[in-house]
Amino acid sequence: MKPVPPLHDRQRVDKWLWHARMVRTRSAATALAQAGFVRLNGQRIDAASQPVRVGDVLTLALDRSVRVLRVEGFCKKRGASAAARALYRDLTAPGSGAPR
Repeated sequence: MKPVPPLHDRQRVDKWLWHARMVRTRSAATALAQAGFVRLNGQRIDAASQPVRVGDVLTLALDRSVRVLRVEGFCKKRGASAAARALYRDLTAPGSGAPR
């Protein structure tokens, strides 16, 4: 998976969540954002088109856990899970029950 060229300094939140493998489908990422289960820098968002930038912090309320992630990069295509982990830094507190 190749990083997006530097002139792309942002990406839609639904696309980023899908590329980072937080959800299985892009439509699931869209639904998560539209339902209000995503916070961007502490503010609840309700639009899947909301842009994220490197350094932004996303808080996701998933099925049985809450994940806190800092955006570290973007990609053009969804790739392997190892490459997807390079797109974020997990800031979730240890012992919060979130899967690693």
